[in-house]
Amino acid sequence: MHQWIGTLQVMLNIMAILAVAWLMRLLARHLLARLGRHYTLPLQLEIAARRLSNFLIWTTSLVLILDQLGVSATVLWTAFTGFAAVGAVAFFAAWSVLSNIFCTLLIFTTRPFRIGDTIELVENGEKPGFKGRVIDVNLIYSTLEETSGTGNNLVQIPNSLFFQRATRRWGPSTAVAGDVQGDG
Repeated sequence: MHQWIGTLQVMLNIMAILAVAWLMRLLARHLLARLGRHYTLPLQLEIAARRLSNFLIWTTSLVLILDQLGVSATVLWTAFTGFAAVGAVAFFAAWSVLSNIFCTLLIFTTRPFRIGDTIELVENGEKPGFKGRVIDVNLIYSTLEETSGTGNNLVQIPNSLFFQRATRRWGPSTAVAGDVQGDG
């Protein structure tokens, strides 16, 4: 009989936690609606505040229920921080790739250079940058063919770099000084 009393006590505690969470959710919803009416807050702000309060209430309830079931808060915190660290690394890696993809779309729409143009990615006034003929633009890189005394080399430059540095452009046929050419 003593086994069932312990299990029954845990079940009653869990039901009490859920009941209190439900009441707190209703109270928070009522208070946020009242604040929204009193201060004439935008509906989007009220909805965002309601969602945030629901998230906090139910997350706290989940932690309390897991504590009742014998899961240590230290274990939960360790798991959460581990997942957050992995998520941050994954976000950083994805951010870099997404940045290059977005910059590719900008290259195709704003056309700072085209395939066949000779361009130079200018480092600063004293130091020459990458210079070559554009032979390919893909989602991540633009490929330049460097022409130097030692032979032809291919250089792949991340597309986001073109929006962080100045780019000097020579078209397929270099214009003579004084000529005015339209982009027709």
